Amino acid sequence: MKGTGRKNAWALFLLILSGIVLGGFIGMLAEGISWLSWLSYGQSFGLDAPIVLNLGVLLITFGLSIKISIASIVGILIAILIYRLL
Repeated sequence: MKGTGRKNAWALFLLILSGIVLGGFIGMLAEGISWLSWLSYGQSFGLDAPIVLNLGVLLITFGLSIKISIASIVGILIAILIYRLL
């Protein structure tokens, strides 16, 4: 069988992506709790102002902003651990 015994890179990508999303969500929830507020500490980076391309008939806006927090990093680490255990 093709692929037997090999790990799938798409599975790792999806696990890491879900770890980032769930970690960010947990970080947002922990923001209001005093003893868990350290989970929401992080850095945001990207384009401050979006780039706008006006073609007359079509208006295209480009922008990218990434916020990484401690909870997101923990989510990534848990996702990698789950991938290694599978």
